[in-house]
Amino acid sequence: QVQLVESGGGLVQAGGSLRLSCAASGLTFSTYAMGWFRQAPGKEREFVAAISWSSGNTYYADSVKARFTISRNNAKNTVYLQMNSLKPEDTAVYYCAAKTSRGAPMTFPGSYGYWGQGTQVTVSS
Repeated sequence: QVQLVESGGGLVQAGGSLRLSCAASGLTFSTYAMGWFRQAPGKEREFVAAISWSSGNTYYADSVKARFTISRNNAKNTVYLQMNSLKPEDTAVYYCAAKTSRGAPMTFPGSYGYWGQGTQVTVSS
């Protein structure tokens, strides 16, 4: 049974930082590209960042580029999202996901077949 468990969310002031972690089990983690998505109240789930299985390629939404960094440790079956210079508009539930559709876009939620339960990030102004 595949499990993705996010942690590290919380309440932070604007300009602050958080580091999200996503621990994976039940799959050969090192063979999956991984992504982070977020969903704010009343909005659709949106792409944040993604990383290839080998960490050779990373992808970011324009809104987080230069502020967020995605990384992974295949030995620990964990993917991370370092979030710096946080803004109130970053407030959302953040989800990690494992990409199961080979050749599909990294930015498309439908490309990912396994999802975590999410972790809340709240940025106060």
